[in-house]
Amino acid sequence: MSSPPQMVSNAGPLMVLAKLHLLHLLHLLDLLYGRVRIARSVYEEAVVEGLRYGHEDAKTLRRYLGQVGWQPEDVPEPAISDELREAPLDRGERETIALALSLGDAWVLMDENAGRRIARAQGLTVRGSLGVLIEAYRHNLIDANALRLCFAEIAHRQDIWISPDLVERLLHQALGQGKRRRR
Repeated sequence: MSSPPQMVSNAGPLMVLAKLHLLHLLHLLDLLYGRVRIARSVYEEAVVEGLRYGHEDAKTLRRYLGQVGWQPEDVPEPAISDELREAPLDRGERETIALALSLGDAWVLMDENAGRRIARAQGLTVRGSLGVLIEAYRHNLIDANALRLCFAEIAHRQDIWISPDLVERLLHQALGQGKRRRR
């Protein structure tokens, strides 16, 4: 039996889950799927820069990472392929994909479209903030009402940049699958 894939998270899902006070779902999924890994550049973006600007989600994320003992990881420059180096990605996205590729069987948690496309082109499984919530629902870590509330919050918050149309479409799909699953 093969071991479960690890997850490598970019800044976006960490910030979204911190804003919604749902970081604990990552730990629960970590128990199901394997360790969540974070590149140092992602930590610097989500925590260090966030603290510099006084963002509450950065404070929450720093406390959470300390509590669960997840340490940011350096991604060696040779691990970043020329293709990734030339791609239209920020440093965190680039290092997230490179770290996932170096692990072999890993999921990438990323919300940014360009990064998601490139990660998929590299053969990686990709989930975003909404995907994390749907996985939590599918594994009965949250119920349908909690999922609806989370998606409504994401759709209406000005500090979370996920398309309300995407939120509505994925919620409908998740709850439709949930109804079929429970029959």
